[in-house]
Amino acid sequence: MLLVLCVDLDNDLGRKTGAETPVVGREAVRDAAVDLATADPEDSDVNVMFEGVHLAEEVDDEAIEVAAVTGVDGSEVAATRTVGEEVDRVLAGLETGEDIRALVVTDGAQDESVIPVIRSRVAIDGVRRVVVRQAQDLESMYYTIKQVLDDPETRGTLLVPLGILLLIYPLTVLANALGFPGTVFGVTSGLLGLYVLGRAFGVEETLDTAVARARRALFTGRVTIITYVVAAALLVIGGVSGVQSLGRVQLAHSTPLGIPEVGAALVYGAVQWFAAAGITSSLGQVTDEYLAGRFRWRYLNAPFYVLAIAAVLHGLSAYFLGEVTLQYLAVALTGGTLLGLVSTLSFAVAESRSERRTETA
Repeated sequence: MLLVLCVDLDNDLGRKTGAETPVVGREAVRDAAVDLATADPEDSDVNVMFEGVHLAEEVDDEAIEVAAVTGVDGSEVAATRTVGEEVDRVLAGLETGEDIRALVVTDGAQDESVIPVIRSRVAIDGVRRVVVRQAQDLESMYYTIKQVLDDPETRGTLLVPLGILLLIYPLTVLANALGFPGTVFGVTSGLLGLYVLGRAFGVEETLDTAVARARRALFTGRVTIITYVVAAALLVIGGVSGVQSLGRVQLAHSTPLGIPEVGAALVYGAVQWFAAAGITSSLGQVTDEYLAGRFRWRYLNAPFYVLAIAAVLHGLSAYFLGEVTLQYLAVALTGGTLLGLVSTLSFAVAESRSERRTETA
């Protein structure tokens, strides 16, 4: 008679499922394996018991039995003694007059240390070590890399810097051929720096969002696509005008300008252009809201707020540069404040009346 002994030296079966050992019989061992797999799918002793059942079904012989024996966790000496005791109980329960031979199934060298104890009780025909066809570290690494390469965001984060670094050698060859040997590392480090800063500040997401909005605006006929372009051009003109204003102020002063004067000169030259850009973009937004049926009177506050802020900044910058008197500054501050208050109250009253007319209708 052949006895297939499934060895679990550290008693994972008993500790994790509460099963009483030894477990004898194909169905009993199969059920115990299922219970252990349910409790801990990663336990290698699951495969040991399934392999024992598989060997019993593979051998075309009725005189075959399957049993799972366990030791104890912690002490190897106590574990081997417990396994010997359970083997004795299994052998005592087998009612057969034939000689009993054993086929030991283990999951590694540690469990195989109990083989001399088993051999002292029953003849051993062979030892089957179950090796799962899954290299966990290699397979995990493979699927991790595969998942990284399949994810567009992670792929860009990993491959873009790697690609820039791999360009160092061909760029060096090209730069040497063109007579610019010192520019390669500067260009490479600059590209890496821009990429890292862009990732850190979320520039990529901002650009993607802006492109998506521009595409929707272009195909839905929104006025803002035009007003934003005009506003961008006005901002550029305003920046140039501010720099030119700073240059004129520096020429008019023999001493270096302080930080307040530099800021005032830039604002004085650019504020009117920036105000025009703000009014243009806000009017485009108001127009789109009206065409979409989402217009509110309060939206008209935006261009008046821009005018109010521009009047205040123009008065302050002109006063710091000595272009206007204190009375002009007071008028600019008062006028900007009143313009903001009047527009807020006016459009609030208009919106309130509009809502009441709508409710009455």
